[in-house]
Amino acid sequence: MADLNRIAKRMYNIHPKPMRLVVGDDIEGTFTLDSAEFFQTDFQAEGSREGDDAVYRFTTTEDNDAVIVGRQDPDSDGWQMVGNVASVERIDS
Repeated sequence: MADLNRIAKRMYNIHPKPMRLVVGDDIEGTFTLDSAEFFQTDFQAEGSREGDDAVYRFTTTEDNDAVIVGRQDPDSDGWQMVGNVASVERIDS
């Protein structure tokens, strides 16, 4: 069996506590995952970012090399690809 994506594993292990994510070059903030699960090596999660009303979805790519992120604004019916998770950090409270 292939290894799990290390960023996805980190996100899963921190969930449901808040985490600091950097997504691409434009998005950085505190995210909370409402759900997170692995289907064998495939990761899927959904959550929100502090100060943002949008819903975020996270999933590993087909080759399991990255965690990609989609964003849906409350006023929109569709999803917009916003980038890959570049880093994830636990927030100590």
